Amino acid sequence: RCVVLRFLKSPPNQNKTSEEILHHLQNIVDFGKHVMKQFFGENYVHHGEIIQLPLDFVRQLCLKIQPERPESRCDKDMDTLSGYATCLPNLTRLQTYRFVEHRPILCIEIKPKCGFIPFSSHVSQEIKHKVCRYCMHQHLKVANGKWKRPSKYCPLDLFSGNKQRMHFALKSLLQEAQNNLKIFKNGELIYGCKDDQDCVSDWNELACHLKPFFFPSNGLVSGPHCTRTIVKELIHVITMTLLSSTDACRAGDMKTVPISQGRSYCEASAFNKELVRNGKHKLESSGLPRDCLLYKTLQAQMLDMLDIEGLYPLYSRVEQYLEEFPEERSTLQIDGPYNEAFYEKLLDLSTEDDGTVAFALTKVQQYRIAMTAKDCSIMIALSPCLQDECSEQRPVVLTSKSRFTFSVSVLDLDLKPYESIPHQYKLDGKIVNYYLKNVQAKDDPVMSNLFKENEDCTLVLHKV
Repeated sequence: RCVVLRFLKSPPNQNKTSEEILHHLQNIVDFGKHVMKQFFGENYVHHGEIIQLPLDFVRQLCLKIQPERPESRCDKDMDTLSGYATCLPNLTRLQTYRFVEHRPILCIEIKPKCGFIPFSSHVSQEIKHKVCRYCMHQHLKVANGKWKRPSKYCPLDLFSGNKQRMHFALKSLLQEAQNNLKIFKNGELIYGCKDDQDCVSDWNELACHLKPFFFPSNGLVSGPHCTRTIVKELIHVITMTLLSSTDACRAGDMKTVPISQGRSYCEASAFNKELVRNGKHKLESSGLPRDCLLYKTLQAQMLDMLDIEGLYPLYSRVEQYLEEFPEERSTLQIDGPYNEAFYEKLLDLSTEDDGTVAFALTKVQQYRIAMTAKDCSIMIALSPCLQDECSEQRPVVLTSKSRFTFSVSVLDLDLKPYESIPHQYKLDGKIVNYYLKNVQAKDDPVMSNLFKENEDCTLVLHKV
């Protein structure tokens, strides 16, 4: 079977002992097994298992793959000293049915990002109730040189459940993939960024790869029309798989956060702006089926009920307590173990602060889960299947000329570090302030003048 080995990476000169590495990997496995499976369901989460490998093999492997690593990832060293690694299924392959392993497999990896707008009363800037974090962050990333231009993708369109909005979101991702979309054929990356760079979308080249999947009888001639048709078919297939359920298992005992609390559209979305230009001010929000992976992802994301602005003072309360009682860190399960008891504490969705450390810690842990869900990736593996092979037991999606069996999985589910909360708080301020000053101010003449006045307010006194 095709598997992936995952080694721990850490900044240079931060060597951990073999015991520390084993403990860290065990935490990752336990977190997937006891916590994230409760949110997403059995079939979607593959937590893997820890294995120990001969050190010589690990070193040889490291030397072989080092030249292949993206430049942006080379600031961290791969652990070659402990021999421990996590063994996971290769999610670019179908996870549920072995009968198609010999056939060509297409895999689409999507990092959907945060699919809701903060509804917390702790939010200090009104813009955060109108424009989603992803759309605001795009402008700061472009200004910092991470990307050449902003993407038209808005996560709220993808999470809307409205097929028209979802199609627009996926088309925008295909136009400007950044690191939010990758496409693999038989495990090889054929589309998407290998690194932080100017990704030129070549749809014609992509269409050449995809044509045998969607038009096996070669019914289309080549050219722009053929490319557009194939991309349209791809977007349809992705949408249908994202709205489907391949997991009969209910996701845990989690009481859901009412999605209606959040605004269902983002004012900065290119789709929304187009509607407004055409004189339509109401967006139809179809809603997501409750058993699809997008719905479960959104539910986990919405555990961020207080926003980072409401959460940060609670983090400070926990920090103050730990300064006084450092020995309590393990009792509070900040660094694990991530077991059933840890999960049970997450089920309290109350937002009434009783001033206790217990309340603060629960909100901090829920926020860490939410951040994990906001940064996860969804893997959709597709393989052509013949009509007589398709049965009720196998999920199938149809296109105009072909049919696919598929599996949907979620990965990148490592719990976000407790220590990253101050960074998130500062980053949030930077994103919002940059957007207000450089984007919204340009759109709003009154705001623009206000900023100009604020920028040039030096009073020069001349001697008379």
